[in-house]
Amino acid sequence: MRIVLLLMLTVIGSISTLTAAPPKLILQITVDQLRGDLPQRFVDRMGDGGFRYLLNQGVVYKDAHHAHANTETIVGHVTLATGAHPAAHGMVGNVWFDRALGRLVYNVEDPRYPLISAAAAVDAKTEIDPTQKTAQASGRSPASIQVSTFSDELAILTAGRAKIFGVSVKDRGAISLAGHAGKAFWFSKAAGDFVSSRFYYREYPEWVNTWNASRPTQRYADQSWKLLNKQESYLYGDRDDESWEVNFPGYGRVFPHPFGAADGKYFTTLLTLSPVGDELTLSFAKALIENESIGTDDVTDYLSVSFSSTDYVGHFFGPSSLETEDNLLRLDRTIAALLKTVDDQVGLDNTLIVLSADHGSPEVPGYLNQLGIEAKTVDPKTWDRQPGIAALKKRFGVGQQLIRTYYHPYLYLNQDVIREHGLDPVEVQTAVASEVAKFDGVAVAVTSSALMTGQVPDTALTRMILNNHHARRSGDIYIVLDPHCFVNDFNGLKVASTHGSPWRYDTFVPLIFAGAGLKPKNVHRRIHTVDVATTLAAWLGAKPPSGAAGQVLSEVLIQQRN
Repeated sequence: MRIVLLLMLTVIGSISTLTAAPPKLILQITVDQLRGDLPQRFVDRMGDGGFRYLLNQGVVYKDAHHAHANTETIVGHVTLATGAHPAAHGMVGNVWFDRALGRLVYNVEDPRYPLISAAAAVDAKTEIDPTQKTAQASGRSPASIQVSTFSDELAILTAGRAKIFGVSVKDRGAISLAGHAGKAFWFSKAAGDFVSSRFYYREYPEWVNTWNASRPTQRYADQSWKLLNKQESYLYGDRDDESWEVNFPGYGRVFPHPFGAADGKYFTTLLTLSPVGDELTLSFAKALIENESIGTDDVTDYLSVSFSSTDYVGHFFGPSSLETEDNLLRLDRTIAALLKTVDDQVGLDNTLIVLSADHGSPEVPGYLNQLGIEAKTVDPKTWDRQPGIAALKKRFGVGQQLIRTYYHPYLYLNQDVIREHGLDPVEVQTAVASEVAKFDGVAVAVTSSALMTGQVPDTALTRMILNNHHARRSGDIYIVLDPHCFVNDFNGLKVASTHGSPWRYDTFVPLIFAGAGLKPKNVHRRIHTVDVATTLAAWLGAKPPSGAAGQVLSEVLIQQRN
């Protein structure tokens, strides 16, 4: 009798899931470089409507991680969007060397679709961003994403009726989650506007022109980023002037951080190096929600909002800094304001919210050293000049550069030299990897040939590297640096810290589902970010994205309401 009763309850539960009313809106919030422990660290001084609401009212996964080795912005965003590993979705790094083109490629560049603004087109090639190289083409599109996103599957499910948008300061933060079927907007530092490309529009909707014409950046002219509260109330209140922080010209490393005049060379760049970047993103997202009538009909809509300031502030000051602490307290207010706007127009009970991050963050080496923890930086530009590589050159009869370059996390060999000397590429890969693995600061050096032929040990680390390997885009040798060991020089700009490793401080991210009638629950089992898109698809009854590798999160689905 007990077995029969259990079977009946299972059937009833299945029917409940299948007949649940779909939400009017799926709101996906991604916070760039938000390590999983950071919201909880400062929640005691946060309000009720932002992180505290999500942590107290949501299904909170306490042990959520990315399962790929290169924890960079585009990699994490597209993984959240597709439920696929980089090996399938193709976005293996913020940049990669395209062997067919013979040049570096930026992840969302596409010359076929120029930006709808002359000033923004210039910005797309020259913007200051410590986490990327300069793009060669000013156009933008999602064409390099090789599988479908959840938002694509929503468009398919609703016969194109769902309204789908992505908004972020970063182009890659907006484009990735909007997918191929949605529309994306991002901030142009040169134009001081939110922009898009001709992949999405021939011309802007009038409300976009109106928002941009209001010149929202101007109200920050000759202003500064000041502390929200009294300095002594902060955990890091006595750490406002650390030697490892970036002393960017005119901005400094102590509060207040001045933005300068509106016509200053770095004015809009400095706005994004502060909570203002997120405030501008919020302002534009609120205008979009209202003017595009998001969540107001019987078709489920989708809005992705990616907040980028945490990443920029983290790179310049580190996660355990007064700047990061103040930025997160302000981000809490920004998220609360976004949720209030959604509640006013759609209702949080009609909205399924998911918050996560594209990656975590390491601590600054100088800070770790103060605590007695060994940490250091390395410079891959010196590797080709090391005695071990010189010996290999002699062995192979090569007088020229053998290591062409290093674009994180891949080392690229000089294929022209290998061809000219009739060398075996696999032999050269293996020999160089063996030598590089001996270098100070290098934990693992794995050749692409070994990854493709399965000649690697089955360990947690190599599985993460395999999840990141793409035959056409990955470099010749995958480099994993030691824990707490970093490359901190980006185009001559030395940052305080940088992410991109498979170590837990970089893979660990928050993951919270809330709204839509969900009841609060803390879950401590290990789950992965590829589970997000799969779970969203299951909630709506859509098919999983084409490359999805994740599992459905049962703690979310079991609560789906009638």
